[in-house]
Amino acid sequence: MRMGFGLVGLLLALAIVAVLAKRQMGATRAAVPPAVQEQPVPADGAAPTVRAQGQQVQQQVRQQVEALMQQPRPMPDESQ
Repeated sequence: MRMGFGLVGLLLALAIVAVLAKRQMGATRAAVPPAVQEQPVPADGAAPTVRAQGQQVQQQVRQQVEALMQQPRPMPDESQ
């Protein structure tokens, strides 16, 4: 008899968790804005897109790394 009540209690708790999870997922899904479509860059150059900004940052990092790679490596002092 106790095992039956335990099983019913477990199923009830599982049902409550499932309902709460479904409700939470529905609220999360409604709060997410629809995907922003990629828009071409205007001719006047105003407001660059995120993709253009990302590519610009990548290019700057690449240039900095190349500049650092061109510097001579410091040699240790032989007097020590």
